[in-house]
Amino acid sequence: MALGNGEAGARVGVRKAYKMFVGGAFVRSESGRYTQVRDHGGAGAVENIPRASRKDGRDAVVAAAGALGGWSSRSAYNRGQILYRLAEMLEARRAELAASLERGGQGAGDAEREVLASIDRAVAYAGWADKYQSLFASLNPVSGPHFTFTVPEPMGVVVIAAPPRPALLGLAGALLPAITAGNTCVVLASEADPRTALVFGEALATSDLPGGVVNLLTGQPAEVLPHLAAHMEVAALDLHGVDAALAKRLEEAAAGSVKRVRSRALGEAEWFDDRAATSPRWIERFVELKTIWHPAGP
Repeated sequence: MALGNGEAGARVGVRKAYKMFVGGAFVRSESGRYTQVRDHGGAGAVENIPRASRKDGRDAVVAAAGALGGWSSRSAYNRGQILYRLAEMLEARRAELAASLERGGQGAGDAEREVLASIDRAVAYAGWADKYQSLFASLNPVSGPHFTFTVPEPMGVVVIAAPPRPALLGLAGALLPAITAGNTCVVLASEADPRTALVFGEALATSDLPGGVVNLLTGQPAEVLPHLAAHMEVAALDLHGVDAALAKRLEEAAAGSVKRVRSRALGEAEWFDDRAATSPRWIERFVELKTIWHPAGP
């Protein structure tokens, strides 16, 4: 059985030896590389954060592609139930998540506020899971002995570059609309506070979310993202806070397989805007509209 984050820490003499979350299991980087971090301000024990390699990215895409059929074929109601369960697991780890944010530089009050907003975000998208379809679907007026209707379908495997800050709410707010739509994700966590993302992975592991639906990597964006952008199994990129030069490289790499590329650079305050950040337009960014023609009459 794969060890969770922290279980290997006692063996190597550090407070925690964190692991990435890929395919429903906690894994080290295949290269054995890691980045050492301390608490904000240089306090606390040294901790090891895995540094994802090109192969780690490929493994995460394989896991996401393998989970896509099962996740996208579930009923929308069932996906909503699973997201509600994820919100419960975030609530159960509320204190742990807040402590991680504080160690990453947040004040106690701001950390608590961010955790609560992240839980609320999961509840909001759980509620949207079986409702957004009615907003984007349509019966199209055509002249002829047939009718057509348009329905939203998931894109496939989505690679997400989470924003540097807010480390938890930005991560949750970016991936939740993608999986609500039936996509699976490979997420590169915030380089500014990767520990909080891996604590979030503990909540994923204890929820009912099937393995491979969300895969969390930690590492350097310039090293990991270009390989993912060129991967033929990836359908879309969702970039948050990526610098302009790297974003251009990723768009060029994505062009070879005609990937959808979405890019945003929201401020921290905008992530906390519940009305804007839980709009079904966030889900719309991760669906394709399929039009079906059907004969009319006998």
